[in-house]
Amino acid sequence: MTDDVTKDSNGAVLADGDSVTLIKDLKVRGSGGVTLKRGTLVKNIRLTGDTDEIEANVEKVRGLVLRTEFVKKV
Repeated sequence: MTDDVTKDSNGAVLADGDSVTLIKDLKVRGSGGVTLKRGTLVKNIRLTGDTDEIEANVEKVRGLVLRTEFVKKV
């Protein structure tokens, strides 16, 4: 069995278009000091080739890459 499945912090399988919430406050580097708060809803995620990362658009930040260890599926 291959381990090419992207999972959130709780082990739930993620797919393109899913919604997730942040489980930790995250400072976004290179965005002028924007901090994403815990509980922020991230809609319509996109999977990358890396099983540890997802791509999303959040508030003022476009093309943001998030580590899957900091999100949980809604």
